[in-house]
Amino acid sequence: MKIHLVPAAAGLVLLAGVGVATADQVIVTPEQQTVIREYVDRQPLASISLLGVELNVGSTLPDTVELQPIPDVEYRYVVVDNHTVLVDPGTRRIVQVID
Repeated sequence: MKIHLVPAAAGLVLLAGVGVATADQVIVTPEQQTVIREYVDRQPLASISLLGVELNVGSTLPDTVELQPIPDVEYRYVVVDNHTVLVDPGTRRIVQVID
């Protein structure tokens, strides 16, 4: 009986590791950050206020918020409460708060 439990336990450990490895994690490279900061500085937006939306990575912005494109970058940006945030346009989730 112990022989059968060891492979089952090992399988569970592997599955747990796969779950951690496939978690949604967005990595903005230093090169992308430079491009983004320079573009945002050249293309300033008026700040908007969003009641009830926390500016945290993973928070979702409502469909009413207009997201602005950044050339050669897959993300969009918007300025909320004087903070520039990068947003995944497909999910509308915040991937990074720039400032």
